[in-house]
Amino acid sequence: MQYLIPLFFILIFVFAFIKKVKPYDTFTEGVKSAVPFAVSIFPYLVSIFVLTELFEVSGLSALVADFLSPVFGFLGIPEELTKLVLIKPFSGSGSLATLSEIFTEYGAESYLARCACVIYGSSETVFYVASVYFANAKTKNLFKPIVISLFASFCSCVFACFICKIM
Repeated sequence: MQYLIPLFFILIFVFAFIKKVKPYDTFTEGVKSAVPFAVSIFPYLVSIFVLTELFEVSGLSALVADFLSPVFGFLGIPEELTKLVLIKPFSGSGSLATLSEIFTEYGAESYLARCACVIYGSSETVFYVASVYFANAKTKNLFKPIVISLFASFCSCVFACFICKIM
């Protein structure tokens, strides 16, 4: 396994040599085109990070979690994981911090920790991904893709808890 990445680079350079492509020049051209893209998505990313922090600091996150935890419990998601399910679509680092809190409070080998791990791994930071993917898109009507992504992410959370319960 330790030779895989060096072998991959060697294969790229051999392929480039065969095709008579200058790898360094091609790489720098790609970087040159990536910089404007990174600048164009910056406002979207900042807004997602600020809104996520405001959601948590304002206490709205706790209110929504308290309101939805019985519904989540009915669907098989333990009430202790409500915060993780709510924060995951917004922030990967925030959900990682929540996952760490669950490990500390309930233990890394507990049912809740297993569910939390599978939820963390099977769901996506929907709003972050949407801001990156749709930053340069011509259409700005993101309602349908975001709703579908949130629904799929929530279904993965329900299924994750179901799988952890039967295993």
